[in-house]
Amino acid sequence: MALIQEENRVRVEKLEREHTGVKGLDELLSGGLPKQSITLVSGPPGSGKSIFCYQFIAKGIEEGQKCLYLTLDKKIEGLLLQATELGITFQPAIETGQVKFLFLNINKKLIYETMVNEILSGEYQRIVLDSITPLSEMPIYINNPEFTSETETIDHDEITSGNFPVRRLHLHYIMNALETSKCTAVVTSELPSSSTNYSRDGLSEFLADGVILLSLDPTMDRRKMAVMKMRSTKHTLKPQNIEIVRGGIQII
Repeated sequence: MALIQEENRVRVEKLEREHTGVKGLDELLSGGLPKQSITLVSGPPGSGKSIFCYQFIAKGIEEGQKCLYLTLDKKIEGLLLQATELGITFQPAIETGQVKFLFLNINKKLIYETMVNEILSGEYQRIVLDSITPLSEMPIYINNPEFTSETETIDHDEITSGNFPVRRLHLHYIMNALETSKCTAVVTSELPSSSTNYSRDGLSEFLADGVILLSLDPTMDRRKMAVMKMRSTKHTLKPQNIEIVRGGIQII
């Protein structure tokens, strides 16, 4: 349910959901991810984070939505090839402009400005950021009046000379952009196998509306998925067995 403020009244509306495209997951989430929410998908390498994102975007395309896939870890050609091998083809939607893949080079000073301008200008219903880890660990340069009142760029050296919470600034800046766009977003994060957090930075899980944890057990040749947090959604915390087949991840 969602609370809507109208002058001096509050009315309750049924919370809208977005289908994930992952077979069996929507049933665990009362129909899907909450609309206009941000979900963190974390896991170690090989756990299926990017595949989850392919399915989320493919489902959006199927439902006629405009989608954006922001990538920092892999070049676009590699992502499209991996998706095609799973039986997910994005090329027709790319050609019609229904989906856009954008590679963000973390070595570029204006990476945040490029990312935020694209998020806010495209009227996207679904956005993927794969992954947030490099952004949370790099210097930040901001020159966007929508998110800061400063007219000068914020330089990493200036921030670290005091007690400014650099990492939190990075993550708040990114999450604010996604929230402002009113999209439904999936953000991925690398997660070391020994970590007790739900993200590599240890903060994203508190800023996101939902957290889905992917894990793998090489000794048992087994993968699992667990919903650790989801806004306004009753769900089990029990890890679910999953497998990666043609079409992507499915709960078994």
